[in-house]
Order: sequence, then C-alpha cells, then structure tokens
Amino acid sequence: MGKFVINRTKDGGFKFNLVAGNGEVIATSEVYTQKPKCKVGIASVQKNANAEVENQTEDKYVELPRPKYQVYKDKRGEYRFRLIATNGRIIATGEGYKALSGCLNGIKSIGSNAPDAKIVDESLIRKPAEKK
Repeated sequence: MGKFVINRTKDGGFKFNLVAGNGEVIATSEVYTQKPKCKVGIASVQKNANAEVENQTEDKYVELPRPKYQVYKDKRGEYRFRLIATNGRIIATGEGYKALSGCLNGIKSIGSNAPDAKIVDESLIRKPAEKK
C-alpha cells in the first residue's frame, strides 16, 4: 500500500511525494506555502487518482475534460505525466520514463495506491546537520 509523505523544502515550503509500497516515488507535488494547502493537494490527488489519460504524444490526440492525466514528451525525449485537477491546476507530476508503457504504469500505480494511501508527515522531523 502506498503513502503520501509530506516534507519541508529548503525554502520553508511543503511538498508531498506519493510513494508505492516498494519505496519508489510515483508522483510529486508542487511546493505549497502552507501545510494545510499541501494536505488539500493530497486530497485532490486521492479524489482524481483514476482520471482518464490524455496522451499528447499521439498525432491526433483527443483533448479530454478535467480532471485528467496529460502524457507528454519532455525536452530529453522522455515520457512524463501530470495530473490536472478540475480547476486546471497541476496537482502531481511523474518522473521521466524511457518508454510510454512505463509512464502509463506509473499512472496506474497512482490509481491503485493514492485513494487509500495514508499520510506520513515528515515535515517536523529535523534532518541532521551536514558535516563540513
């Protein structure tokens, strides 16, 4: 079973990763200025986890209504996805994949992990100071 892990960013914001049961990060959020907004982002991913996929790598793809996943190729030629909420905001993004099938499997993993994933708040855990 997956989990959402909330962490603080270096600039004091908050972000979450959706982590699969095997420890792999499936998706990452934007940086939020406040933790409650980060938790709203998690709830939105949970709500929209099984949205349809708009594959923008196809020549004549059909634009779908939101919520949806958009699959696209980045500048390096890797396949990526972003989950877009009903309001048009990007609520989660995935890593780059060499193959389209890997990208689509990442999306499927969100659908199976996110809806019931627990939230683990690591934003209060102090990281050890780096040694010089």
